[in-house]
Amino acid sequence: MLKKIVAVLLSTFTAAALAVPLGSQSVLVVEDDTGKVLLEKNSTVQVPIASLTKLMTAMVVLDSKPDMKEPISIDQADVDMLKHSASRVPVGAEIARGDVLQLALMSSDNRAAASLARTYPGGPAAFKAAVHAKIRALGLTQTVIEEPTGLSPENRSTATDLVKMAKAASAYPEIARITTETKDIIKIKGRQVEYHNTNRLVGAKGWDVGLSKTGYTEEAGRCLIMRFKSGGKNNTLVLLNAKANSARLMDAFNIRRFISGPIDQPKVMKAAAKTKKKVIKANKRNRRAM
Repeated sequence: MLKKIVAVLLSTFTAAALAVPLGSQSVLVVEDDTGKVLLEKNSTVQVPIASLTKLMTAMVVLDSKPDMKEPISIDQADVDMLKHSASRVPVGAEIARGDVLQLALMSSDNRAAASLARTYPGGPAAFKAAVHAKIRALGLTQTVIEEPTGLSPENRSTATDLVKMAKAASAYPEIARITTETKDIIKIKGRQVEYHNTNRLVGAKGWDVGLSKTGYTEEAGRCLIMRFKSGGKNNTLVLLNAKANSARLMDAFNIRRFISGPIDQPKVMKAAAKTKKKVIKANKRNRRAM
């Protein structure tokens, strides 16, 4: 009986070896040029994706070929009434659409993302229809996106689908550029305001990042999509539902170190053990949805 149980457990793994433990609940790392799966863990489990949603929002907005210099007025309707997340973009501010896109992607501002959908040609209903059409066009069969920010837990996907979304998003020069900038200064209501990338790995020593987006809500945990170069090869990484920002960063470092060496086959990682006390402490430090 015990042998049968062990056999069933091993059948869920894509490799014989369990290597560096990871805290993220879902993990997928793919070699871009070949499509080879390097690391995999729960990659087909559908979960909330938080602000990873904003990559889809950006693609749909850019597909409409809007005037990126046109000022957008941040409206009361753009304020987050679901999670009451913080924003440094005041209601009433008029900001060029290109800068609003920068705020939505680089600093993951929810009001910025909401305003992009609200001012989409035809309004929010047309935006939502365009999102659903984009999901179908990209073959994201396990992805559901109901609003532009990622605040809703109804925005759900899998690591497998998100690798596809990352590949599509990286083909947009504006998205690749914005998500790999460390900071930007944007004029808002007459003031020069400095914003920073929510991914601390962008611009960090040893990291060659080609696309990046973080995400966080209580339901989704800490999430990350990142395309980066390591071991002379381009890779796409998806981390979903890490319990703390530190765990998400450690996962990324462990993955980079792991894949920089020789890889013969995909490997499934084991979640790192965390004490209840550490998880509670981490959650207290990380309340801001992004």
